[in-house]
Formats: sequence, structure tokens, C-alpha cells
Amino acid sequence: MSLHFDLLQILPADQLSVSAPVLAEHSTDKWFASAKPDIVAFPTSTDQVSAIMQYATKHRMPVTARGSGVGYVGGCVPSQGGIVLSLARMNRIKEISLADGVAVVEPGVITGDLQMAVAAEGWFYPPDPASLKECSLGGNIATNAGGPRCVKYGVTRHYVLGLEVVLADGRVLRTGGRCHKNVTGFDLIGLFVGSEGMLGIVTEMTLRLIPHPPSRQMLSAGFATFSEAAVAVQTIFSSGFLPSAIEIADRFTLQAARAYKGAELIPEGQAHLLVELDGHEEAVTADLRKLGALVQSLHPTSLTTAVTPDECAAIWTLRREFSYSLRATGLIKLNEDIVVPRGRLVDLVNFCEALQASSNFPIACFGHAGDGNIHVNIMVPDMDDPTQRARAEAALDKLFTQILAWDGVISGEHGIGLAKKRWFAAATTAVSRSIHQDLRDTFDPLHLLNPGKFLDP
Repeated sequence: MSLHFDLLQILPADQLSVSAPVLAEHSTDKWFASAKPDIVAFPTSTDQVSAIMQYATKHRMPVTARGSGVGYVGGCVPSQGGIVLSLARMNRIKEISLADGVAVVEPGVITGDLQMAVAAEGWFYPPDPASLKECSLGGNIATNAGGPRCVKYGVTRHYVLGLEVVLADGRVLRTGGRCHKNVTGFDLIGLFVGSEGMLGIVTEMTLRLIPHPPSRQMLSAGFATFSEAAVAVQTIFSSGFLPSAIEIADRFTLQAARAYKGAELIPEGQAHLLVELDGHEEAVTADLRKLGALVQSLHPTSLTTAVTPDECAAIWTLRREFSYSLRATGLIKLNEDIVVPRGRLVDLVNFCEALQASSNFPIACFGHAGDGNIHVNIMVPDMDDPTQRARAEAALDKLFTQILAWDGVISGEHGIGLAKKRWFAAATTAVSRSIHQDLRDTFDPLHLLNPGKFLDP
């Protein structure tokens, strides 16, 4: 209770909580691990965040920053207790400047809310994680989140022009700004984007906006096998198309979606390919016609197109339900956001089919085929069962070992967190890990920020 009393000198009582339900809610994310904090703080300003960090530094108190808590790697699990610093109430869109092509926002803003606000002005914020209706921009910054449109538009980092960051000792760093080009000094923004809350706490961001594409049209195709759908991806690119999104899903994912949403809503076949084109209407219409003929030549089991905003939204709604459909199976979804060179997509499909047979766990694969970022979901009935957990860990070992052997990476958009901690060494060099530690020691010498994650033993 002394911690609660001390923090009452910094925050009003309604911005602090030690109630059991609140502590439980802030002890976990979408992964299965959990650890209770001692207290949850809900600051509403940069000054309050700074004061909390000054207190934490003085008393050597762990602090874990949290956005919406919808991550998949235990990244915001307060593994060493202490303070969970929720940024949910710092949720203002401070400014949308079309003249400068920027939005100035706080970290608690929901990604989809910013997208809608910007779209209403005829502009576009491209990063679009599948959880965009519930994930926060601060969390997107922490993991350098991506989404389906990365293949054409890039990831979160490409849209961050400026940051305000509270450092571990309470100092406030402002780096970058409103200019779309800036090479003044080191790229400090690049350090913080993807740092998983271990270098500082972002309290404000200036984000780049671009004009909204006048037209979007889509193609949805079913295939008899995942391998055929993967071959279609390569054929589309080799034929000169650059889609704004190209997504793929396998048999288990489609079965789960049919059970969750209704079979009549899901395309026929054992694999699904979704392709989106955008640009000026005349060009998009012509390209969609050519794309449809190309995909038809690959003998899909079904092929439909969407040309109106409502038709496209219906297809995207189905795609964004895949993850929820898998959770509705009742199985624990170990969602691994691996990335392989795009030429390895068919190899990945074949490997996952073999892994499913050897592990005796269902494996669902779907995701961003355009950039090789496929979500490989190992579906486990009970991670509290020691036998099942050991089998799942063995399957993950095989998966990550193969991915690295193909010059792939173990995370494309979720981060490392707790879930991938034990594979971090295999995925990096000794020199890289040393540089990571040097940077952390510089920004957070007491290791108070989000401790227990991949940089700790």
C-alpha cells in the first residue's frame, strides 16, 4: 500500500488502481503468459509519465508500458511486477494537418480511429494491423507493426516523422518533427520504433499522411491447395503487378472461419487468395481485369471480384476475422509471425504440413504473402499440460530453426517479447546482441523499463 500512497502524490486517485480485476486485466495480453503488477497507473499527460519515471528511478521500481494489450508475444506482461503504466487515457488526436501531411497523436489513439479521421479528410494512414479496431498507435510503435498493405506502403516506421519520448530517468526527448525529410543527427526515431518499450515511453508521435487512393478494387480466389495459392502469388508479382495487399490462408484457417462466420460466407476451396489493387479508377479497373484473367488461368476453384467500397469492405471483414475464428476453436493459438524470403512460400507451406504431422497439432497458416510474412499458428489444446507444452516448444524449435536456415526472421510485426525470448540468440549475432545491450544501458541503465523480456537472461 505504500507504493499506492506514494503515487498518490503524483496522480489523482482515479488514475491509480490496485483492484483485483484491474490488476488481472493488466497482467497479460493475447499470449497465454501472465504476471500481476503491483499497481496500474493511468497518466493523461507527458508530465505525469515523466513524474512516474522519476519516482521509479528513485525507488528502482520496474515499469511496463501498456497500450491496448492486444499483442501476441507477452510484450506488455509485467514479468517483474511493479508499475503497469497504461497509456489508454492518452488518446487524443491533437492535430491533422493536410498542409503538412501529418497527424499529431497520443499513444492511446486506436489505429482504426486515426485511419477513419484521416480518411474523412481524403487522406490515408496506411499501416493497418488486422487488429486495427482495437490496437493502439503506441503499441504499433513499440512493435513496428505492419499489416496487409505493407507490401506496397511499408510498415509503421515509414510513417513516423517525430516522437516525444519519456526516458527512464524522466527526461523528455523530442526527436524528428513535421518535416518529411530529416537527416539531422542519428536516426533516434528508428531506435524507438520496434524497441518494445525498453528504451523509453512514447507520449506523442507525429505521423506521415499520404493522399487516399481514389479507387480500390479486389480479387478473391479459392484454390484446391495452399501450394497452388502460393504459386499464384509468385505469378502475380512476376507478371508486373504491385498489389496494395496480397493475402493468403490455408485449409485449417478457412475451416475455422466457416465454423465461426458461416460456410456460405467463405470462398470455396482449401486455400484462399485475396488481392487488392489501388490507384486511379481507370487504371485499377483495367489492372483488375488483367489480374482476373491471369488468376483464372491458374485454375482456381472460385474467383470473384469486388469493385465497390462495400464489396471490398466485406472481403476485408472476412480476412480480419481469421485470427478471431481460430481463437473460437477453443485451442490456444501460438501465433508466430515469421517472415521468409518470398521465394520460400511454397517451401514454407510444405514444411508446415510436415510439422503438423510430426507434432500432432493443427497448424493454421495465413497472412501477408506479398512480403513473406506468414502467421504460422500452432494450435494447442492446453499449454498448462506439461506434455503438450513440451511438444509445442519442440514444434516451435523446428519452425524457427528452419526459418533461420532459409535466411528468414522469427518476427515480422509482433516483436520478441516473452514468447520468442529463448530464440533471440539464435536469430542474432553476438555483436548485435552486445550493441542491443549497450543501447539499453545508455537509455535505461537500471533496466527498469519492461524488464524480463528478450534482453534479460
